[in-house]
Amino acid sequence: MKVLFVSNYFNHHQKYVSNEMYLNCDDYKFIATSKMREERKKLGYSDSALPPYVLDFSEDDRIKDIINISSGSDVTIVGSAPEQYLAAIQSKNKLVFRYSERIYKNKYQWYKWPFRLYTFYKNYGKFKNTYLLCSSAYTATDYAKHFTYINKTYKWGYFPETKRYDDLSELFNRKNPLKILWCGRFIDWKHAEHAIEVAFRLKNNGYDFKMDFIGNGALEEKLKRKVIDMNLNECISFLGAMPPEKVREQMEEAGIYIFTSDRNEGWGAVLNEAMNSGCAVVASHAIGAVPYLLKDRENGFIYNSGDIDMLYEKVKYLLENPNEQRRLGQMAYQTIVDEWNAEVAVKRLLILAEHILNGEKIPDLFSSGPCSKAEIIKDNWYGENK
Repeated sequence: MKVLFVSNYFNHHQKYVSNEMYLNCDDYKFIATSKMREERKKLGYSDSALPPYVLDFSEDDRIKDIINISSGSDVTIVGSAPEQYLAAIQSKNKLVFRYSERIYKNKYQWYKWPFRLYTFYKNYGKFKNTYLLCSSAYTATDYAKHFTYINKTYKWGYFPETKRYDDLSELFNRKNPLKILWCGRFIDWKHAEHAIEVAFRLKNNGYDFKMDFIGNGALEEKLKRKVIDMNLNECISFLGAMPPEKVREQMEEAGIYIFTSDRNEGWGAVLNEAMNSGCAVVASHAIGAVPYLLKDRENGFIYNSGDIDMLYEKVKYLLENPNEQRRLGQMAYQTIVDEWNAEVAVKRLLILAEHILNGEKIPDLFSSGPCSKAEIIKDNWYGENK
């Protein structure tokens, strides 16, 4: 099978899926339509030493070249690329998978619905051979507001490196059950301040712990001042930005990982990485990856986005119960290595594409995980007893 992937720039989030595509397809190409932002490079991303299957089309308008390559492919995947590229590719009536996070990260404006209904139908709805890969549990819901991709949505996501440890007990034996980790950019919707508030409550209630922050961003100095003002210097450390491999080393040492973003977090690949590293995760329900990857109390904890009381109670419970930390971390690890990884995702996507190309218009082949049917779900989550 010949597959083309068109997106903005190539980074480690696409690397492992692309490597699997390259190994399993007759021909695979990744077209990068833009240069990587400096902000991303500072976080450890890199656009150097690109693999041979990556074509850099970022300098000029190469839409004709993209159309020609797509015409020779069996399947085209279109991610964060200009809309005119998607429209041009769809017009060739080839099999297309639109790869999308949720599109309404802010409050939905219903007064714009009539215009968007027309626009969405024109851009997506009239093309029978276009399907939706949902890299957020809320993607199908957002598109369904405009009756688009109904019954044509499949679970997908971002698939960073999956590590398989030869000795899993060794990984868990070197974890520190008192270490809590937070990682991301210091911007408003990541809500690092919620983690600091949890640390303040833990300290005031006499708990022994260490909380580390990895990242940088506009709010860094403000957050550092907050830590000083709350007298948390001995409990909290800011480790700065790190490349992905160094972040993973920190995750491998941490017993608990907290993920505090709101609905602006389209997917959140650090969740894959923390789970793969055996962390007991406490994550906001509004993060795009959470309803796909986590089941509350089975392989992690979910809390209502913005509910610091619930977040605190679940972190406190894990500190009090290190055996439960280990159990949840082990289950989280198995979730990634058994199902939510690049190898499984690519294998399933190629099977799904083959069924569609053979005339099965809306295949339903997998009961869970990548390429299973993506349901329309509500944005709210009220916890296990609410």
